[in-house]
Amino acid sequence: MRGKVGLLVCVWFLLWRPSAGRFKVEKNSLKITTPDSLKGVYGSAIGNFGVPQYGGSMVGTVIYPKTNQKACKSFEDFDVSFKTKPGGLPFFLLADRGDCFFTLKAWNAQNGGAAAILVLDDQAEPLITMDTPKEENAGADYIQKITIPSALITKNLGDCIKKALSSGEMVTVSLDWTEALPHPDERVEYEFWTNSNDECGPKCESQIEFVKKFKGAAQILEQKGYTQFTPHYITWYCPEAFILSKQCKSQCINHGRYCAPDPEQDFSKGYDGKDVVIQNLRQICFHKVANESGKPWLWWDYVTDFAIRCPMKAKKYTKECADQVIQSLGVDQKKIDECMGDPDADADNPVLKAEQDTQIGKGSRGDVTILPTLVINNGQYRGKLDKGAVLKAICAGFQETTEPAICLTSDMETNECLENNGGCWQDKSFNITACKDTFRGRVCECPVVEGVKLTGDGYTHCEALGAVPCGVNNGGCWKETRNGKTYSACLDDHTKGCTCPPGFTGDGVKSCEDVDECKEKKACQCPECKCENTWGSYDCSCSNGLLFLQEHDACIRQEYRSSPGWSFFWIIILGLGVAGLGGYSLYKYRIRRYMDSEIRAIMAQYMPLDNQAELHVPISHGKGNV
Repeated sequence: MRGKVGLLVCVWFLLWRPSAGRFKVEKNSLKITTPDSLKGVYGSAIGNFGVPQYGGSMVGTVIYPKTNQKACKSFEDFDVSFKTKPGGLPFFLLADRGDCFFTLKAWNAQNGGAAAILVLDDQAEPLITMDTPKEENAGADYIQKITIPSALITKNLGDCIKKALSSGEMVTVSLDWTEALPHPDERVEYEFWTNSNDECGPKCESQIEFVKKFKGAAQILEQKGYTQFTPHYITWYCPEAFILSKQCKSQCINHGRYCAPDPEQDFSKGYDGKDVVIQNLRQICFHKVANESGKPWLWWDYVTDFAIRCPMKAKKYTKECADQVIQSLGVDQKKIDECMGDPDADADNPVLKAEQDTQIGKGSRGDVTILPTLVINNGQYRGKLDKGAVLKAICAGFQETTEPAICLTSDMETNECLENNGGCWQDKSFNITACKDTFRGRVCECPVVEGVKLTGDGYTHCEALGAVPCGVNNGGCWKETRNGKTYSACLDDHTKGCTCPPGFTGDGVKSCEDVDECKEKKACQCPECKCENTWGSYDCSCSNGLLFLQEHDACIRQEYRSSPGWSFFWIIILGLGVAGLGGYSLYKYRIRRYMDSEIRAIMAQYMPLDNQAELHVPISHGKGNV
């Protein structure tokens, strides 16, 4: 009887779903380009395994095998390969639904060389989400190795594709995930619905591994303000008829309001479901308190350290161990305890009540019923829980051109600007381009150079308006180099447009033509002068050994040029020397006269006093009176 009650409670837990909510099937676009009879855009449901190419797209040809059409066996057993030949499009395997897990179909398709798998529904029904198997004996270790994307298509569409293929027509399909997740602005808001339970098999292990590997990227993104992260935890309520049962009391807190399944699925040993609920609550409150202190990213450290230091297998899944981790991270433990409240109270817990309300879908987001689940910009992520796959999905949530650097690394972005400059405008002479790589591809946008925004369509032209620095497309002025010499019509202080440099004439923008000073008789015109025009200037020489003086445009003899010049130089030096000597002698003479007059004035003041003193002071020559 106890086993039946426990089973019934578990069934209630698994089937409970608020009537106001609904599960949302996350979709991507499937566009058929050939044949003409099937041309169009169709919906397909993203599988909750593999790696969907969020923010990107794939093009391939559909192939439906003659054998192993449900893809439940390895294609190597049938000597069939879907590997792409050089120069050909990749193959998308079309497989029938049924007889085995969706994940096994994808695994066999991947090992057979397919780039993606399209699973054809066997019922005429709305699209559903293909999830990973929940049975413990499902051999789930291979699931994390699936890297190809998967999609479920309707029975009607699948039958049409089969018919076209049987008629010998090539079916070309584009799988597009560019709009699979919202990307409204420069910040991504995402949630991670998880569990502190570490004894639930492969899914729990994959959650812990994901947190450990993704922690660094998540913390950097949040510390720099690129993302806002919130952790969430799913709980269920105990049916009212079983609130007083032993099973409900062991799996729930707050009198059956918040429950979790038994970690070991065995009520007689190990930890109970209520222990999981309490630890989940502690992790939620840790994030709240850390967020109030301005360090919400510490949640990743706490969850990672708790999983390492306080595992269930070591029987350390306790408050004491959790408190030690909290203290090591410097977060206020008392505030966390206050946030958690009393788990034995017959009343709602505000924190867990808010979690249950958030679990219900609102607006464009459906219920959160799959654990674990990532919600990115209010859209649920589908695919395997892998650092690279999740990071791509988060990067797809940024408005194009606002992605952080971590999204533009070589293994993340498409690098379309490397090939033919992405078809955008560029100025090779100044190494300026309008091509900007983004996570989703590339945009052609006129750049900002030295603080000046170039304007144009970004594809055929970009130009600066008004007076701009010469470093920006040479200020829009003419510039040319010949024989190692460069002339420019742009000056850094130019404010009235472009002006051809001396030796040139023209508008200064499109062209500057060399002026022939010799032909136009603007220089080197003396009788003995020989003029030769050069680009941008001229060379002038003199015959009969004469020297050319450019400032006078004349030829002179060398001796006349040198002798008078040096004589005049020495006369000036001698004159300066004589003037200096005379000035110094005059200075000495005047100083001496000045000093003599000062000394005499002082003596004139004191000499009369000395004479007067000599007349009145008595002089004694010995004893007695004078």
